[in-house]
Amino acid sequence: MKYLIFCLLLSFNLLAQQGIDFGDDVSVGGDIFSDFNEDLEAAQVMEDERFYRYSRFFGVNIGIGATTFTGNRGKFFQDQQPSYSITLMYFLNFQNVFIMGFEYSKHFVVVDTFLNASQNERLGLVEQSMLRPFFGFRHYIDTSDLGTAITYSNPYFVGRVEYWYQTTSFEDRVNRDDEKGGGVGTGLGFGLEFPIEIKKSYFNVEFMYHVVAFDDKFTQDYAAVPNPSDPSLATDPGKGVDNLAGDVLTFFASYNLSW
Repeated sequence: MKYLIFCLLLSFNLLAQQGIDFGDDVSVGGDIFSDFNEDLEAAQVMEDERFYRYSRFFGVNIGIGATTFTGNRGKFFQDQQPSYSITLMYFLNFQNVFIMGFEYSKHFVVVDTFLNASQNERLGLVEQSMLRPFFGFRHYIDTSDLGTAITYSNPYFVGRVEYWYQTTSFEDRVNRDDEKGGGVGTGLGFGLEFPIEIKKSYFNVEFMYHVVAFDDKFTQDYAAVPNPSDPSLATDPGKGVDNLAGDVLTFFASYNLSW
């Protein structure tokens, strides 16, 4: 046993005298992850260089489209098209974009019957305007392994948080003040972005579904009531609604300027 230990020590001594290098991985204080870290840093540098060379940094969308309601709100109010939008975009990387902006739409109804909101007179023309600031994110789908047509269309998903400012005007009743309200909402959807000039201009189409907590969602102001001059003459129940519950659908086509 002593002889074996003596041989091993002698062998290591001879190897050391010959200057054989066992490498940093077996030396005291060596970093076995150094090569791995270097690869990560190099890949990140290459990704950053590719982003600065080929990506967009900012964009402005100016759009026109349509806004419509579902449920009782959609049954009661008609849409006064078009709707308008403006969106600012900040590119975090190739696939993720921070967005913020405004949208505006108008809606109306002609009330020719008696409702809870005004039991002794017909309201006539009632208009609602909807202004909603928002912020959110777009996520562009990685289409590098898909067909050319899909890659060309730049498909993306979008999600955002909104606040809907609502103003109701009674155009045929000058003695009634405008009613103001609103509600917090969220929107989810998808879109396509077709390049007109790469990195400079694009044509964009976007569809979204919105859920909004309007403060008049459960109002009974627009429920039909009997004719006050002759209660036996019931008004048409189809002209009123028991509440204004409903969600929102929007579709916008826009022109995008990027740099």
